[in-house]
Amino acid sequence: MPDRLKAKVAIVIGAGSSGPGWGNGKASAVLFAREGARVLAVDVNPEAARETEEIIAGEGGDCTAHTADASLAADVEGLVEVCLERYGRIDVLHNNVGIVELGGPVEIAEENWQHLLDVNVKSVFLACKYVLPVMERQGNGAIITISSLAAIRYPGFPQASYTASKGAVIALTRNIALQYAAKGIRANCILPGLLNTPMIVKPMRQAYGGDHDEMIRQRDAQSPTGKMGDAWDIAYAALFLASDEAKYVNNVVLPVDGGLSGRFA
Repeated sequence: MPDRLKAKVAIVIGAGSSGPGWGNGKASAVLFAREGARVLAVDVNPEAARETEEIIAGEGGDCTAHTADASLAADVEGLVEVCLERYGRIDVLHNNVGIVELGGPVEIAEENWQHLLDVNVKSVFLACKYVLPVMERQGNGAIITISSLAAIRYPGFPQASYTASKGAVIALTRNIALQYAAKGIRANCILPGLLNTPMIVKPMRQAYGGDHDEMIRQRDAQSPTGKMGDAWDIAYAALFLASDEAKYVNNVVLPVDGGLSGRFA
């Protein structure tokens, strides 16, 4: 079905990729544009945001790259203003920002703990803080936030700050979903399972002895399907939640994990 987001405006925060290939935000921004959305592609890395913009423009879509630190209130307020000036409305907010650190409470430095929570949780809070009034005035809107299966299942090695942050994202999204449901605004979470994206290359490789090929082999073997998912699996789930096909889907925590969440915790 083409044009599932026709005439809609989407902000994708974290729309670049952390390395070569396709990250969740980059794939979602491109897919949204392919389905008719006008996209504000936001990333802390200006080159990554421009790459996404160029891909969309090359396919005939409408995208504006914007550089912002999603953990800073002034930057988030500014990107909302830019979107309204450029496109006049905000129909979809897609929160994709996230960083990972291995270790438990003893190993993680306090400043690292705070920084990760600022990036992974505060960014969602700030985006919703400045976008929700716009959606409320419009009388509609869809918010999709990326959490992680690690929020509800132990990943096999300690990631205390990451799992805590992704659990907080679920709770925050659920609170917003119920508070704003009667105002025509939906909020849902996606829980990616084991994915082969640029994000896993550096931080996750440490958990597998630094061997990239062994990391891929083990993560593929862990999946019930025998192979990890990719960024497009997340993008298509986000597309559904952003579209009017999901107009009665609210407060959902959706695993996209090949069935991994069905196993014992």
